[in-house]
Amino acid sequence: MNEIIKAILFLSQEIKELKALIVQVQKTRTQKFNENWVDAQDIMLSLHISRRTLQTLRDNRILPYSRINGKLYYKMSDVESLLESNYIRDLKNKNDD
Repeated sequence: MNEIIKAILFLSQEIKELKALIVQVQKTRTQKFNENWVDAQDIMLSLHISRRTLQTLRDNRILPYSRINGKLYYKMSDVESLLESNYIRDLKNKNDD
């Protein structure tokens, strides 16, 4: 009888650990979704651009977006790609001036 109680307690602990893992995975997936998509306001603030500039980026198909009920969302990976593709590195040594 004592062995059965120990087994039940062990299984109970295992179930609690599994539940904690499931909750952690759900939280992680939600955080990933939130981190991957941002709204227009976040983009304008992050890049220090106006609403019109952001619209131009959309109109010229430079920055992809998604529209849901009139609200615009952008993938951070697309914003990062845009920044990377426009990255200019000055390799000129300032001492050569």
